[in-house]
Amino acid sequence: MEQGLALLFPVFLGLLQRGQGGSLEVEPPDPVVAVSLGGSQQLTCRLACAGHRTPSVQWRGLDTSLGAVRSDAGSSVLSVHNASLSAAGTRVCVGSCGTHTFQRTVQLLVFAFPDQLTVSPVALVTQQDQEVACTAHNVTPASPEALSLSLLLGDQELEGVQALGWDVEEEPQQGEDLLFRVTERWLLPPLETHTPLTLHCEATMKLPGLKLSRHRAIPVLHSLTSPEPPVTTSPEATPELSSTRSSRSPGPPPMNSSTRPCQPEIHQSPTAGGLDLWCEAACGPGVAVGWTQAPGGLEAYQRWEAGAKAWLSVPWAGCSPEGWFQCRLEPGGQMASLYLVPEICSQTTPPALWTGTLVLGLLFLAFLTYRLWKRCRPAQ
Repeated sequence: MEQGLALLFPVFLGLLQRGQGGSLEVEPPDPVVAVSLGGSQQLTCRLACAGHRTPSVQWRGLDTSLGAVRSDAGSSVLSVHNASLSAAGTRVCVGSCGTHTFQRTVQLLVFAFPDQLTVSPVALVTQQDQEVACTAHNVTPASPEALSLSLLLGDQELEGVQALGWDVEEEPQQGEDLLFRVTERWLLPPLETHTPLTLHCEATMKLPGLKLSRHRAIPVLHSLTSPEPPVTTSPEATPELSSTRSSRSPGPPPMNSSTRPCQPEIHQSPTAGGLDLWCEAACGPGVAVGWTQAPGGLEAYQRWEAGAKAWLSVPWAGCSPEGWFQCRLEPGGQMASLYLVPEICSQTTPPALWTGTLVLGLLFLAFLTYRLWKRCRPAQ
């Protein structure tokens, strides 16, 4: 409430002063000017006097540590560099033409709104009630009038969510500027399987003459009912990337073309050394599928493509890669996507390590046997 009155006061005072006449002008003309933390801003005040009188213009009431003032006949320029929160406040420009005095005020507002959004959990699962939190870090001001958080589905707010609360905490202070961490929590309704693969947390800061937004993606994963590695498949459009073929062409899992729609689908099949991924399209003759995206780039994987089937091998190599695998159907351009979660980690010891350990053990046993034999053999 007090902050709102502080912002409205210079607006009212500026309107009153305009009504008193004169031609004192300030650039930018807004009664409230927002500048980012660490940013720069110039305020220019000008006055034109009637007749041949020389105008006098000066910014007053300023701490010299908050800005530099350069005044000439008829104008005065206030420059604020590397703005800190202490630079915020009211600036007053006073001009005179002979015995006539004019005055304009500007409220300088310093804000912080870095692109530092976090979400919890980092991914959602379909067909479950879930709580999600979105946090904006190192921001100021932190009032609901200036900062808002929301969940987006596409470019619209997600419907059916229940707001659980809004929390404001101070960030660990690293300098003189006090910044805040703002968190909003929601309870989500069960997300259906046709929901797009990604929601977004959006943080929006609205200040006089300024509106900024930040986004953070929240992938939506499908529920799992088997012990196979946690993955999801769903159609999604994406730019097509180049693809090459490898010489390996193992047999695909069986495909029932009578029950599948005419769009690509991704299936997975665990192997001794990792995971085989198959992209298939039961669309009849004249179609082809190909891999277009994989974590780390397609060149990091063995793959093979032939008509309506495409294979890609994912080695575990300690932990599985994290990210989206995508394939594309031609003609038509329909996409299928699969998200691989990196919690599945291999706990097996590399064969070379087992071999080295065994050799060292045998050498130690031979040395111990030899020492015992020397000590226990009968004297000759």
